[in-house]
Amino acid sequence: MNELLDVLWQASLWLAVGVILLAATRPLLVRLGGAGLAYRSWWLLPLLLATLLIPLQQVALLQHVPALPLKVVPEAVEGLPASSLQWPLLLLVAWALGAGVCLLRDLRAQRRFERGMGALQARADGSWQASGDPGLPALVGLWRPRIVVGPDFDQQFTAQEQALILQHEHSHRRNGDHWANGVLLLMRAVFWFHPLLPWAARRFLRDQELACDARTIAPQPALRGLYASTLLKAQLVHPVAPAVCHWRSQPVLKERIAMLKLSKRKALPWVSGQVLVVGLCLGMGAVAWASQGGAMAAGPTVAVMDREIRVDKMPPPSYPKSAFEQSQTGVVVLRVDVDAQGAVSDVRVVSATNPGVFEAVSIAAARSWTYRPALKNGKPVAGAVRIPITFAMDESDDVTETAR
Repeated sequence: MNELLDVLWQASLWLAVGVILLAATRPLLVRLGGAGLAYRSWWLLPLLLATLLIPLQQVALLQHVPALPLKVVPEAVEGLPASSLQWPLLLLVAWALGAGVCLLRDLRAQRRFERGMGALQARADGSWQASGDPGLPALVGLWRPRIVVGPDFDQQFTAQEQALILQHEHSHRRNGDHWANGVLLLMRAVFWFHPLLPWAARRFLRDQELACDARTIAPQPALRGLYASTLLKAQLVHPVAPAVCHWRSQPVLKERIAMLKLSKRKALPWVSGQVLVVGLCLGMGAVAWASQGGAMAAGPTVAVMDREIRVDKMPPPSYPKSAFEQSQTGVVVLRVDVDAQGAVSDVRVVSATNPGVFEAVSIAAARSWTYRPALKNGKPVAGAVRIPITFAMDESDDVTETAR
């Protein structure tokens, strides 16, 4: 439970870092490589989140961590302390409810949009014609995306304008923009609480449309004027469905037309632009991955300390009531990271002989203990201590397992 909350917290921090970095570098990327380069830079966010799931190799460090064994007998049998479970559980439930509500809201919006199209009829040009118009033309769907046009498509647009619109939607499909919108849908559900995500989602969808416009008009620059007038000709609507790539969108219309006026060739070659974006993504991903280790990522060798970490107050955890009633015993080995001020920065379960029984009370107890930091060259430094906690039914039982 605590581990999941820690992952969400760390991912939220790096998501904020990524959004701020993209907001700061976007003007430069647009000037160097156009809308396409700015759109591809959004790969940074899912890459940052993915790198946080790659664990750092820390096994070599454990053999250098001093151990402070502790034995627990059921002198005071009770359930888990309210303070140890209440807040993490409440936060986890609140996050799950928020994610579920956000996901359900988006799926209902998608379903409402698809119902608004009514019956679909195949067209000779490979698209589909709807009997209703909730905001068409658009590329609709994730698994089987279809280009759907409105019932008045043939009357509203000339043949040349229709060709441009269909090319635009085909470009969305070839580029996999519908899958990108699906990833955005999931991120909005998981990080519904993130204050920067709504802005990032709006900016991402705008860059998606600008990049698609650039791809569509690049082979035929003489049609820029016709393309802009076709955008203006459509009735303006707000995008309302998360799994839809809309041809028309009011918030970005002015910016789309302004981007079409940039007819001169960009100074930065295409390959150089890709190298710039890939370097940005890989560099930030490496920093995010390395940040997981904190003080432990310094390397497998640990300098000799003047004094190891000490625990001044170490009241034993309560013996879980259910474990006592079933005469369950076990050993939980914890790794407690203590910063230079003596505060607990992290508690991890290294091993447990009876998984799922004693870990929660052990972690809660370790976070409540009072520590004195290690000393090196007379100065307090961050460090770690390994604490094997033996849960036995009486004082005569020996420790069945020690830390390796």
